[in-house]
Amino acid sequence: MKAVRVTNPPAPAPAVSRPAHWQFLMVWGPGLLVTLADTDVGNIVTAAQGGAQWGYRLLVLVLALIPLLYMVQELTVRLGIFTGMGLAELILTRYGKWWSRLSVVVLAVATIGSLITEFTGVAAVGEIYGVSRTVSLSLASTALFSVVFLGSYRRIEKIALVFGLFELAFFAVAWMAHPDVSVMARQSTDFLFGNHPFMFLASALIGSVFNPWMIFYQQSAVADKGLTPAQYASARWDTASGAVLTQCITAAVMIATAATFDTQGSTRVIQSIGDVSDALIPLLGGSGAHLVFSAGVLGAAMVAAIVSSLALAWGISEAAGYVRAKHSPGSESPWFYAVYALCIVGSAWLVGSQANLIGLDVATQVVNTCIFPVLVAVLLLLVQTVLPDRHRLRGWYLWVLVVLAALVSVIGLWGGLALFV
Repeated sequence: MKAVRVTNPPAPAPAVSRPAHWQFLMVWGPGLLVTLADTDVGNIVTAAQGGAQWGYRLLVLVLALIPLLYMVQELTVRLGIFTGMGLAELILTRYGKWWSRLSVVVLAVATIGSLITEFTGVAAVGEIYGVSRTVSLSLASTALFSVVFLGSYRRIEKIALVFGLFELAFFAVAWMAHPDVSVMARQSTDFLFGNHPFMFLASALIGSVFNPWMIFYQQSAVADKGLTPAQYASARWDTASGAVLTQCITAAVMIATAATFDTQGSTRVIQSIGDVSDALIPLLGGSGAHLVFSAGVLGAAMVAAIVSSLALAWGISEAAGYVRAKHSPGSESPWFYAVYALCIVGSAWLVGSQANLIGLDVATQVVNTCIFPVLVAVLLLLVQTVLPDRHRLRGWYLWVLVVLAALVSVIGLWGGLALFV
């Protein structure tokens, strides 16, 4: 086991003096962006299926995951700020190349599954408007290449946040669906522990919240942005705000579909973005509803594609021993760009050449659920052994995190196995 020299990334000297509140806002980005990316196409389909099949019964679970989502992602903030390293780089330094490469294999599985899902969403939205998959996927790939190849990390972050803000459209969709508050209150307390299909979907929802690439991305992004210990409090607020926002967006999708099928007096299996659109549009009415819904899906797909592919590119580069920073010039950059391009082109080609891959989405989220306990254990181990004592977890906060993570892991694993027992 290798010792880790904890360093702080050098902070760039400010060219001008900025007001305190402006400096506070400059720190924001990685936490808000990664959690907006978490509300991706797979999350939307899974939440919509929960609302369509089980009404509001899974709504409490969605909102109850907010504290744990914050606490897990906050661990990456600590590690990124106080070591100046991404997760794969830190594992490489601490445990050696084989463990680092194993972590990247896990990251690659999650990222490729996510990218396929995002491009499936883009293709589905294009087909709503009569645009072929070849055209929609080509446009999406070009946009993703442009974002990364033509800008620094800070510019990428701003562009991705703009894409992510389109997800706010789902709040409008939920409002326009006119949910029955009394039905919502009654069903929210009816958690069907003994129902195997219900528990399987609950497991998928947990997996859609805790994507492995989120952990890798935020730690690398925090380190790449050069955040310092003085900015730690602002970075935590950034993460907390993102955790609340993303789960509220997921809740809005579930509320919209639950209200729709409650009004129709029926249930339905949601297997694609097209199914969600077909279910919601008649209730919402008009081409305007198509536009609002499509904007939300495209925003979710693009921001998740940017974040997940960057996470994998960073992770592979770090595990191979190359310089992590996206903005660093030199011979290491082509490696970063090559990995990024392979992720985008390969996923777009696969989606364009297959009839329908979205049916694998719920199973993919369940795989994330199974990976979740291991990733949390790794983060806790690193925080408690690598960081100086004053930055380690202790007391009630540590115990709350451990208990919540264990409880969610048990529910998720039991739900994932429920259909097979």
